[in-house]
Amino acid sequence: MRVALLGPIAWRTPPHHYGPWEQVTGLLAEGLVSHGVDVTLFATLDSVTSAQLDGVSPRGYADAPDMDGRVWEAMHVSHALARSAQFDLVHSHLDWLPLAFAEHCGAPLLTTVHGFSGAGILPAYARARSSYVSISDADRAPELDYVATVHHGVDVSGLPFTGEAGPGLAAFGRIHPDKGTHTAIEIARRAGRSLTICGIVQDERYFAEQVAPHIDGDQVVFLGSVGPRRRAEVLGASAALLHPIAFDEPFGLSVVESMVCGTPVVAYARGSMPEVVDEGVTGFLVSSVEQAVDAVTRAAALDRADCRERAQQRFSADRMVTDYLAVYDQLVHG
Repeated sequence: MRVALLGPIAWRTPPHHYGPWEQVTGLLAEGLVSHGVDVTLFATLDSVTSAQLDGVSPRGYADAPDMDGRVWEAMHVSHALARSAQFDLVHSHLDWLPLAFAEHCGAPLLTTVHGFSGAGILPAYARARSSYVSISDADRAPELDYVATVHHGVDVSGLPFTGEAGPGLAAFGRIHPDKGTHTAIEIARRAGRSLTICGIVQDERYFAEQVAPHIDGDQVVFLGSVGPRRRAEVLGASAALLHPIAFDEPFGLSVVESMVCGTPVVAYARGSMPEVVDEGVTGFLVSSVEQAVDAVTRAAALDRADCRERAQQRFSADRMVTDYLAVYDQLVHG
């Protein structure tokens, strides 16, 4: 089977720091190659992969002020679709743009919906000649037919287990009201524990007004965007991960990464969280600050080895690859 993976180009694949779509696409490419699939990854030209690499963008446009992302993404999609007839399947991990040109795709098109940036993009999905995979049952649009739900997988080998953690808490993700960073600060304060925050600042005003005033380098520490190794260190050293989201999150990679390190999660029960968190094993679901404060103590007492084992079973990259291979077989041979 010859598969084209049409990856995003905001960042390199795999990303140096932030880039969840690039991270998943890169892991999928590596896994497919290890299973003997002939894979061409369309990504930035500085990407690192065992697959055949193709593309037009020299680097990720999110890190390059001189690059217009709209232009480079359009050229990226055009280049990949021009080669599409050479493959048995084209698997897109981009947003809506490839769907607008789906009629020009010379092979069956599969699109993983990593999340909808807004209701306005739905017509591109509804009208396109594409099959769809959701990343959680919670993140499905009623207008679309889906062939499967495939939960993201993570590189378990890059997330070492930490059996004994410190008393502090962690919060990972974009610094944005949706992620509830300010709420995590409040939960940690009331629980009497320190908090380490990691993530890119996506909303500067929010950061300046509701997050930065609390950062003191002691009780509240901000590390910015961290790479894979540092991410594993911070997660593993924490008693629990706080994830008080204020939106219906499609998946939540940091939640799974935390659980694989053995660190349980205290998350608001929104979006995919009830699918991802196994109550009393990998964490607890709550709906308020008060409930979260109480859950911190209970989460810190959970068996960290059990937490990692369950997360490995459900969210390894190999499981994700196996799930996608079943989808590919259905679309190509079914």
